[in-house]
Amino acid sequence: MDETICINPATGEEIGRVPLQGPSEVLAAAQAARRAQPAWAATPIKQRAKAIQKVRDFLADNADHLAETIARDNGKTRTDALVAEVLPATAAADYYAKKAKAWLKDAHPGPALWLLANKRTRLARQPWGVVGIISPWNYPFTIPFSEVVCALLAGNCVLLKMASETQMVARAMSRCLAAGGLPPGVFTCLNLPGRQAGPAMLEAGVDKLFFTGSVAVGRELMTLAAPSLTPVNLELGGNDAMLVCPDADLERAAAGAAWGGMVNTGQTCGGVERIYVHHGVATAFLERLGNRVRALRVGYDTDFQVDLGAMTTLRQVELVKAHIADALAHGAKIFAQSACPAGPNFLPATVLTQVDHGMRVMREETFGPVVAVMPVGNMDQAVHLANDSDLGLTGSVWSKDRGAALRLARRVKAGVVMINDHLMSHGLAEAPWGGFKNSGLGRSHGREGFNEMTQVQTIVNDLLPWAKRDLWWYPQSREQYQGLKGLVEFLYGHGLERRAAGLRRLIRLLPRMFRAD
Repeated sequence: MDETICINPATGEEIGRVPLQGPSEVLAAAQAARRAQPAWAATPIKQRAKAIQKVRDFLADNADHLAETIARDNGKTRTDALVAEVLPATAAADYYAKKAKAWLKDAHPGPALWLLANKRTRLARQPWGVVGIISPWNYPFTIPFSEVVCALLAGNCVLLKMASETQMVARAMSRCLAAGGLPPGVFTCLNLPGRQAGPAMLEAGVDKLFFTGSVAVGRELMTLAAPSLTPVNLELGGNDAMLVCPDADLERAAAGAAWGGMVNTGQTCGGVERIYVHHGVATAFLERLGNRVRALRVGYDTDFQVDLGAMTTLRQVELVKAHIADALAHGAKIFAQSACPAGPNFLPATVLTQVDHGMRVMREETFGPVVAVMPVGNMDQAVHLANDSDLGLTGSVWSKDRGAALRLARRVKAGVVMINDHLMSHGLAEAPWGGFKNSGLGRSHGREGFNEMTQVQTIVNDLLPWAKRDLWWYPQSREQYQGLKGLVEFLYGHGLERRAAGLRRLIRLLPRMFRAD
């Protein structure tokens, strides 16, 4: 039997094997989900919420084990795994289980036209049916978890394909969801090669597809989904900018840049990559940032005395090295660098200066422990450079003036902008996550992300079923036309006399509603 061999990136040791599946297993899972979905959607939301609360309790009771599993499978430190994966997932399960009932409740927008007040509009949220989710290796637990939870609470069944590189986390995910006592077919975790996952799910007939990954693969999935008009939700990464204003708290900004740029060894779609700092404070900022980066400890986490773990894949190591080499070849300088142990998956934390937008590190997603710092003459220039990208996932503004920072944040073309912080909004269950431009389509997290798991059904109920006909029904006549025109003039005409004349014509037409002839 073909299988995925799971390797600890930090040590190279084998930590497990997981059977490999194919399109036929995806089809079978989709068919089982299709059979299970009507009963699951008919299950009262209170019971679905209780199932997710059981999952929450399992996460809380097994936090240490989950953090260790994630760290060994992905290469990050246990602290990173706990803070950025286990804690946000636990909070998300709790938050969405509590909010789902209110969010799924029918809405009543009220009439826009008083004469049609008898036509009462109701907005109902209906689950898509079977939702497919394809998730990445950099945050293998928390990225798919919120999507899975929201989908299940909304009444969908879920097919989840987690990254081949982190299949031990996938097994842990299955154990967590099993703790909720879900009926058979409601949730299935699959292991198949990444390139097969999207086509297999679309061919199996999923009703909506969620994908987190590269821009190139996202475009391919949109193309594949087009013939069936299957909706896709895409989170496709970023090359995120940090704007440091002249009045910023430089100690906090430097500490935030070090964490936001290096956490998870920089393998973070919403992490700091480009820093635009006002020239008046650039030297002082760089001094503080350099000191913090040089002090970072890179290595294998055995006693929690490590800040950065290993890169997850050798392919990503080579890409980061290529970006640094390209920058150096075009005039950039290494301003600061941490120590780094030997080992193919370890990279030092690095600060680059003398950079420009002709370099790959400033144009593309590096996805590694590298930040590039560029002084600017003013914050208008900083905004312009921040927006000089085809990506727009997140960004941040650092200033003591909250009002000025908010105004700058509104000008940054990114889906998420933080003030005096970076990245951590992904851990806020209430905060929508997603990007502008090539960073993707749709949202996850928050009410907006929850709504992605449903489609709106409009139900219009006539409160006058005993009326014989509506004013605009057949047969047509001059009297009907003049009466309906009178409605327009009465509501929107200029002048009291014109409105009164319109009302008189409308009143003459009203008895038509109650005549059978």
